[in-house]
Amino acid sequence: MTTPTSPYAAPCWTPDPQSASRSRIADFARWAARHRGVAAEADYAALHRWSVTDLEGFWSAVWEYFDVDAQTPYEKVLAEETMPGARWFTGATLNYAHHALRNLTDDAPAIVALDETGSGYEVTGGRLRAEVASVAATLRELGVGQGDRVVGYLPNTPHAVVAFLAAASLGAVWSVCGQDYAPKAAADRFAQLEPTVLVAADGYLFNGTAHDRREAALELAHALPTLKATVLVDHVGLPGPGLSSTYPSLVLPWEDAATRTEELTCTPVPFDHPLWVVFSSGTTGLPKGIVHGHGGVLLEHLKTLGLQSDLGPGDRLLWYTTTHWMMWNLVVSTLLTGATTCTYDGSPAPLTQPDILWELAARHRVTLFGSSPQYLLGMAKFGIDPSVHDLSSIRAVGCTGSALPASAYPWVGEHLGAYVQLASISGGTDVVSGFAGGAPTVPVWAGELSVPYLGVALAAYDDEGFPVVDQVGELVVTRPMPSMPLYFWNDPDGSRYRDAYFSTYPGVWRHGDWITLTGHGSVIVHGRSDSTLNRNGVRLGSGDIHDVVERLPEITEALVIGAEEPDGGYWMPLFVVLAAGAELDDALRDRIREAIRTGASPRHVPDEIIEVPAVPHTRTGKKLEVPVKRLLQGAPIEQVVNPAAVDDPGLIDHYARLGAARRAQRR
Repeated sequence: MTTPTSPYAAPCWTPDPQSASRSRIADFARWAARHRGVAAEADYAALHRWSVTDLEGFWSAVWEYFDVDAQTPYEKVLAEETMPGARWFTGATLNYAHHALRNLTDDAPAIVALDETGSGYEVTGGRLRAEVASVAATLRELGVGQGDRVVGYLPNTPHAVVAFLAAASLGAVWSVCGQDYAPKAAADRFAQLEPTVLVAADGYLFNGTAHDRREAALELAHALPTLKATVLVDHVGLPGPGLSSTYPSLVLPWEDAATRTEELTCTPVPFDHPLWVVFSSGTTGLPKGIVHGHGGVLLEHLKTLGLQSDLGPGDRLLWYTTTHWMMWNLVVSTLLTGATTCTYDGSPAPLTQPDILWELAARHRVTLFGSSPQYLLGMAKFGIDPSVHDLSSIRAVGCTGSALPASAYPWVGEHLGAYVQLASISGGTDVVSGFAGGAPTVPVWAGELSVPYLGVALAAYDDEGFPVVDQVGELVVTRPMPSMPLYFWNDPDGSRYRDAYFSTYPGVWRHGDWITLTGHGSVIVHGRSDSTLNRNGVRLGSGDIHDVVERLPEITEALVIGAEEPDGGYWMPLFVVLAAGAELDDALRDRIREAIRTGASPRHVPDEIIEVPAVPHTRTGKKLEVPVKRLLQGAPIEQVVNPAAVDDPGLIDHYARLGAARRAQRR
């Protein structure tokens, strides 16, 4: 498959014709030509046009091509095309866990468990099925049934995968977050779900330290009064007494839950039955619980991983992620394609061996390696050379979390080989997938995402709501995707859901990114147009930071901003308004950092703490986070905010000057 000759700069990577022809997306295009009459065998653009103009034809083709195994067949592919509220594959019943486990070979690795020490072990397909069956039986005995919630406070290890698949097999609803979240931040998410069972680990590894999270798990369990049981995972093997005597509910060791001899049965559920709840970063108020369904996730991830990423039996994926980032959900879904997935617990670049991920990728013959822009930029900045390892198995490097600058693209070719595709991806927790990225059949241009994904009716809208090409606009999706949220948790009338995505352009999904659709079909992502903090691909709401900082007696108000910079950097300053008599000295700065580290997230400690006279608000009292971010990035005041709408208009000039000083300093 090829693209038309481009009038733009030459691609930095072009697919090998033979490899492209052997890819699954090329095979799918040939299949679509035979079975759907689609004349798109050699042209991704034509295949994409079909995928967004004939939604029923395309998604039924994905269903048939990947042989989706439904207990009862669907009656109609798209019974109602509305956003929100599209109704997909009505009448069908199926189960995600069944599809994740059905293609695994008993004696071949399904999961390779890795950590920053370099050690690891394999979980075969047979062992994975047995553990899922055992944990599912345990959950059932603990009172978990269809629709009940099971939550995990876990690092990225096979335990999290097993617990999720066990819950999904029962038709229960899963949610998870990493243990670097403070108990309160985790409880803010999980308490909304009123969970039946908590699965928690004793700790996690990071930068040479085994972090003890037993007391944090205890605090979290106490904050979840609906729990009937807590399953404890002995992951890092910390010494000392357990917490059984002080837990507020029945405690069961993981070893007892996962080592029973049971038969696995997966409960068929409707296509739109809830599979998991992933949480937004909670810019204001409590984090929003985004609910996705079994069928929508199944189809979307088969397309994303099987077609766009070309994963299948014999492949291995290693993507650095934490359990509360949506990439963890995709890491698990690798199993849907029959490929092997790798879990990893630890720092992506520990001080003792900053290239550990590359070493592990070489040792375990990884074919798709995934990371974030900050990781690749850090490797280049500190002179890490991955080519000292045998990385000949890697055919593609995925990158997501924020926009990858053009300057990073040559580094991949120089250090991994000109044959390696760099697939930068843009998507979101909201759809737990990508909107745009790469494909094994299309070229890569430096600084650009090669194509909109199949099935994604992507557009860039100007301020008047008209689509534009070669101009910066709002990322919108004009037709529904199967993995768009079913609903938000505790949003009975759907108002929060509609306000989140459809208040600007009714009936059209507005995502909150600035993008440019180029004349040759690629996508350039310019960064978030909202105020979510997005450091190293891990998102956190500014409200989580404000909450812990503003509890300090010396601070009357705080404002944290995450600003993408032109060179690919990410500046995260914290502005603080001091109480009368307080002084922003080193001691107070240290207390603020420690409060954020322990009360919100150690990954979101600000780069700078800056005293300001006040925080600007709207007339109704809302902090002006997005306007301040744009001022810091250099946007003209008149394009950012109307001073008449600000409670203290003089503050606008103050923040504009801070941004100008920052940019001058970096020149």
